[in-house]
Amino acid sequence: MHKNVELRRWRETDAELCFRLVNESVEHLRPWMPWATPDYGLADAADYVRRCEAEWAAGTAFQYLIVADSVSAGSSPSGSVPTGSAPAGSVPAGSAGLMARIGPGGLEIGYWVHPASTGRGVATAAAAALTEAALALPGIDHAEIHHDQLNVASGRVPAKLGYAHVETREHRFELAPGDSGKTEIWRITR
Repeated sequence: MHKNVELRRWRETDAELCFRLVNESVEHLRPWMPWATPDYGLADAADYVRRCEAEWAAGTAFQYLIVADSVSAGSSPSGSVPTGSAPAGSVPAGSAGLMARIGPGGLEIGYWVHPASTGRGVATAAAAALTEAALALPGIDHAEIHHDQLNVASGRVPAKLGYAHVETREHRFELAPGDSGKTEIWRITR
């Protein structure tokens, strides 16, 4: 638990929860996440949580459900939390992860939060917990956060955590509708 936020691994049994969180967040995520479309369905969520398990086993990515206390998260995204998905007094609030895709010695941190949880420090707390975990791992000497140049809210997170802005470069992935094509890269080292 890190400042009213707990991270727990996504599990294959979380497909319905994942679908619900994404479905309720599509309009909020759509400008920045190319996969967040009105067509996102339960099969997509099931595929995602299966990939989470496989990538965890392979050591290439470590994806987490963000669970926030109900005060930090705001009102419950859909009014009820499925049994076993979050401790009493807390709500599922989004997703965050560590990805081994920036080269040796580094892990990239990614995150998104449900619109009911924005502006409450949930993304910052999740990224802080992942930063701490990443930098405690053997062989990891830096963590990075990448976001589109126009996604100002995502840029506030690394700035608050003491990351240094190190570069602006062309996107390396598929663009989402709100993307500028330029990625801001922030880094912190131990």
